[in-house]
Amino acid sequence: MAREITSVGVVGLGTMGAGIVEVFARNGIDVVAVEIGQGGLDRGRAVLTGSTDRAVAKGKLSEDDRDALLNRVRFATGLTELRDVDLVIEAVPEHLDLKQAIFAELDKVCKPEAILATNTSSLSVTEISVATTRPNQVIGMHFFNPAPVMKLVEIVRTVVTADDVVTDIEALCERLGKVDVTINDRAGFIANALLFGYLNHAVQMFESKYATREDIDAAMRLGCGLPMGPLALMDLIGLDTAYEILDTMYRRGGRDRRHAPVPLIKQMVTAGLLGRKSGRGFYTYDKPGSPVVVPDELTPTAPGAHEATEAGRKVTKVGVVGSGTMANGIIEVFAKAGYEVVAVARGTEKSARSRDKITASLNKAVVRGKLSESDRDAALGRVNWSASLDDLGDVDLVVEAIVEELSIKKALFANLDEICKPGVILATTTSSLPVVECAIATNRPADVIGMHFFNPAPIMNLVEVVRPIRTSDETVATIRSLCENLGKYPVVCADRAGFVVNALLFPYLNDAIRMVETSYAEADDIDYAMKLGCGYPMGPFELLDVVGLDVSLAIQRELYNELREPGFAPAPLLEQLVTAGYLGRKVGRGFRDHSR
Repeated sequence: MAREITSVGVVGLGTMGAGIVEVFARNGIDVVAVEIGQGGLDRGRAVLTGSTDRAVAKGKLSEDDRDALLNRVRFATGLTELRDVDLVIEAVPEHLDLKQAIFAELDKVCKPEAILATNTSSLSVTEISVATTRPNQVIGMHFFNPAPVMKLVEIVRTVVTADDVVTDIEALCERLGKVDVTINDRAGFIANALLFGYLNHAVQMFESKYATREDIDAAMRLGCGLPMGPLALMDLIGLDTAYEILDTMYRRGGRDRRHAPVPLIKQMVTAGLLGRKSGRGFYTYDKPGSPVVVPDELTPTAPGAHEATEAGRKVTKVGVVGSGTMANGIIEVFAKAGYEVVAVARGTEKSARSRDKITASLNKAVVRGKLSESDRDAALGRVNWSASLDDLGDVDLVVEAIVEELSIKKALFANLDEICKPGVILATTTSSLPVVECAIATNRPADVIGMHFFNPAPIMNLVEVVRPIRTSDETVATIRSLCENLGKYPVVCADRAGFVVNALLFPYLNDAIRMVETSYAEADDIDYAMKLGCGYPMGPFELLDVVGLDVSLAIQRELYNELREPGFAPAPLLEQLVTAGYLGRKVGRGFRDHSR
């Protein structure tokens, strides 16, 4: 028969512990909130009352409900106060010896049938459980911060956790209004195993000066729709906490060097730069604990600002080569921003089709009230349709948006080099190929640059500005300024596989596939974990089906071939699915069936 859990103890009243107390008290369950001293109790009580008072102020909780909630909580010092509870959740700092000592004491204090749970985000639940004489009644309950808001709980079972304990905790999570995913005891579980490899990689990009902190964060917010950039998220988590999680995952997870903490993280922790909690981390805050970022020595003078030794060139007329979705979007972006555009497609039929699609897109914008009829007509009037590259002789910039085949792009750039006048900038929209290969196909490598727009170009406000080793500062300054005139955020980075967004995104997707491949978790549970636990707009498998599994495989291969990182090798399951024709939504089947 299932246990009836009517009283819960929470050990540790930091931000997470106090949040867990609120979750249970909100749902009618009596809570004994325990700390080792009066100072910890006072801080925990302040966190709880502050959270509930804010909920009242926002109209999400009545004053009577708040008072009833607070009356369900008894604050106490000492683990002996937990002798009668049905469940204990430990939420102390991530140190194995500390947690083991607490569980050994709880084992002596708590009644025999009580369940003992740990909120650890990375440590071995099994190693914690063996500190007791009841390892079959020990389980992981990993809440996410802030616990009253975040819907996900990772339920972590060890090899000896009793089935009825798992069932009872799953039922409890449902009672709390949480979505649970039940998984085995593995380093990082689902969310942290996927999240922290990505965060560590982002820190490595910053440490190597590949891109600025602002550009890295903007790239992932604007390019992937994430609620926060990785470096800002590290500051929120706390660099000391992030270091402990990464170090634990590295030691427990097969010593994958992608989880070995980047040296900069340890240096910052040693220097006391812990993030928001200390008032300074990757960013500087107006005071400890505040989310308000203030300027510091690393702050650029303007959004998207980068060093440039020369002023940019003037661009008034732009050529766009290509007739696919991306090319059409780029034509629309330039035309709406007031630039004269020469749109070159291969053949009159493709040119007419491109014109029809752009006209239809602009008409939709008028219907939705985002564009006036006169602005639509003006934009269309700025586009000159052509089926010949020879019409690009008098433009100031050419943007290539053709198929991702290096040989074809190189041939095009060689041709453009002969047609275009001196000083014209030649840009490629490649998302994965080396821009330098296009540059050396010309006699003007200083004038060749990458402009990686994101699809759909009229909506996505990010452009990765990719500078090969021979691109001039003047060219970079010109394109950066141009992007800002288009209303796009320019992220400037060097010419390396994946640039910023794809280099951070696709290894994360590849890791998610490996979880399914090893039968650690189902695709749906992984998607739930990242959406509900990390606030991602889409789970990795939803995103893979949208992007296309073949596209993902091609990008992953580029990353692996250039960087030679073993962890970047494409998951065999991904290769097998692509071989079998499971490409995602575009064919109606990928990780899910989209045929209906």
